[in-house]
Amino acid sequence: MSTTAIKSIVAREVLDSRGNPTVACRVTLKSGATAEAMVPSGASTGAHEAIELRDGGNRYRGKGVLKAVKNVNNIIAPELKGMDATKQRALDGLMIQMDGTKNKSKFGANAILSVSLALAQAVAVHRRMPLWKSLRKTYSFSHKPSLPVPTMNVLNGGEHAGWSLDVQECMIVPQMKKMTDRIRAGAETFHVLAKLLKAKGYATTVGDEGGFAPKLKNVEEAFELLVQAIREAGYQPGKDIALASDVASTEMYDANKQIYNFRTEGKSFTAAELLKRYQEWQKKYPIVSLEDIFAEDDWEGWKKSVPVLGKKCALVGDDFFVTNVERLSRGIKEKAANAILIKLNQIGSLTETVAAIEMAHKAGFAVSVSHRSGETADTTIADLAVASGAAYIKTGSLSRSDRVEKYNRLLAIEMEMAGK
Repeated sequence: MSTTAIKSIVAREVLDSRGNPTVACRVTLKSGATAEAMVPSGASTGAHEAIELRDGGNRYRGKGVLKAVKNVNNIIAPELKGMDATKQRALDGLMIQMDGTKNKSKFGANAILSVSLALAQAVAVHRRMPLWKSLRKTYSFSHKPSLPVPTMNVLNGGEHAGWSLDVQECMIVPQMKKMTDRIRAGAETFHVLAKLLKAKGYATTVGDEGGFAPKLKNVEEAFELLVQAIREAGYQPGKDIALASDVASTEMYDANKQIYNFRTEGKSFTAAELLKRYQEWQKKYPIVSLEDIFAEDDWEGWKKSVPVLGKKCALVGDDFFVTNVERLSRGIKEKAANAILIKLNQIGSLTETVAAIEMAHKAGFAVSVSHRSGETADTTIADLAVASGAAYIKTGSLSRSDRVEKYNRLLAIEMEMAGK
């Protein structure tokens, strides 16, 4: 038996950053190499995402994951035991085949993904390589490894922050060459923003992703605050630090009336009116990325946006694409966006995630590897972003250890890439 043969797979229930249960999985190889991965969980989830299996009932208010854990320990583990852990594509394929559903509703995407990620991490330990290097050995990425530009969610809104702001996220995007400088600039701006908010009488409590969640009158006020914070931190808006936003418009969309309700502002927009508003944002603020600007099934809205907005910034599909190659393929064919947000648990396996990244890169789409609002200390996404040559990483604000851990991992990878 090979030293990379799977000796054991053991799943357990742990808590995510919101105190809700999620799945952790430990894979141990015959060589003794062992690693544990933890699966994140989303709050504003797309309708087309793979299924996150929850137990229901009273335990943990129905959010327990013992069924998913049992599926790993009683069904997946016995089947995979003894197989070569370096054959990631085949192992992921086998789990998907065993599940047999289109959306992983039998085992749960959280069950399958926990095993998939733990396999990759255990193999990296066996190879005595950083995870990003090991992933490049496992998969044939078309792009060279590179450090992604962080899109830092410093102002939270929408579903993540009790609708203090209509859009879900307003982000700062440091443009420096070095990761150390990008993260320093982001952190400095974040702390200046805290002082600004406090001086204006706003709350400085943080939302799920570590950003502030003040009750602002509109999105424009959020952008103005960010521009002011960037300047007061000693940086030039646009040149040193740009802006981005995740509109998360599916949460606002009334499909029957075909309008977008900005509930905090008390305003409603047709797709055409909303497109004009985005144009105004582009003219007034240094925006380099806009995410989920139309609802997940508003294909016409998306298609009309690309010629109007796409030359100046990334138009990122999150709920729109859900890391799914079928939806992404249609989006590429219909020119309905020019970038994709990658979330491992939207599709439920590492191999399928890599397939989406590669399809996007080959089509010339920008790729942003993302966390979820319910996170863990697991830093796989940092290594995946580097390994795949993703343009961006989206992993929250500059507070909460579940977010900061990813930035700290990127700082470590920068040193690894420099041979230090």
